[in-house]
Amino acid sequence: MPYPVISTWSATSPFGVGRAAFAAGTTQRRSAIGPLDPLEWQVPTTHGAVVPGYDIRASLGRKGTRMMNRVTGLTITTVGHVLEEVAHPEDGADDVALVLGTTAGSLQSSMEITHSSLTGARPYHVEPATIPYAVMNGAAGRCAIWYGLRGPNSTIGAGRPTGMVGLTYSRRLLLTGRARQVLCGAAEEFSSARSLVEHYGRLPEEPETVLGEGCAIFLLGLEPAPGSRPLASVLSVRTRMVADGDWGAAVGHCVEAALSSVDEKADQVWAVSHSGTADAAGRAEHARLTELFDAETLVPPAADLIGETHSVSSAFQIASVLSLAEQDPASAGRIAVITSVDPSGMAAAALLRIAES
Repeated sequence: MPYPVISTWSATSPFGVGRAAFAAGTTQRRSAIGPLDPLEWQVPTTHGAVVPGYDIRASLGRKGTRMMNRVTGLTITTVGHVLEEVAHPEDGADDVALVLGTTAGSLQSSMEITHSSLTGARPYHVEPATIPYAVMNGAAGRCAIWYGLRGPNSTIGAGRPTGMVGLTYSRRLLLTGRARQVLCGAAEEFSSARSLVEHYGRLPEEPETVLGEGCAIFLLGLEPAPGSRPLASVLSVRTRMVADGDWGAAVGHCVEAALSSVDEKADQVWAVSHSGTADAAGRAEHARLTELFDAETLVPPAADLIGETHSVSSAFQIASVLSLAEQDPASAGRIAVITSVDPSGMAAAALLRIAES
């Protein structure tokens, strides 16, 4: 059975716009967390990790962006950078799919519509142009229209492992002939609404979370895109629901199942990327991985540098691994393990084989 290959990728992140900015921030271990401008962000926290200077209209132009929300802008910007590298036709393509992960689309847009409906003279006195952006698949749908992506269009929500679940979904689209190429990734915006939900939704004993944002997109196909070379193959993705609270065992089962499915051994692993979350699930994940792999294979978590990015966190982990692989010749032909856990009950592990140079 053929494995999907990643031909190229890009990211819009707290390090800046583009793949080069993300790779530089990751390999240099530069923190992008900093104080927030109180005039721009009316939030209950003082620090965050936002895309520096990001402005939708400056990035995408004035046409069609008047009511566009931040998560849609981040998605269109990132997908555009990927398509620039593969000569995407101006009139679009029927066989290119988009699989985008998100937590809930845009909480900010949803709350603004609810507020307008409750405070207006009539419940239906809301700005109609904002409604398409308030639904969960608003960003994926608008992005497909923007670039003429007429293949399958899907939105996936699976907590922090969303990026890996998207890889599985994309693989099925490719193997069943539903698409020739798939743009797969996830996006999350920083907003007042998301910050309020996170701040007031945590338990008193839990530490304050520093939120981050961004978007990471990978171009997958059964063959490398024309003019490009494969960066990595997606060998396996395994997920597991955690009903008994034993996060360490669930992560271990996912990793062992993924390795056994492709007949790889733990000592053949080049790098291991974990979610790096500070909650009980994240601590158990890290503890189990230290039992399975040598300590030097564990990659420092991206979350330490760009904050809690929720649904895009595992996509950023994959981008981090690919960035590190470009700087390390020893990675060629070897395996990278990416794991993630989410308090909602999901654990996941993915295996990538880094391509030969």
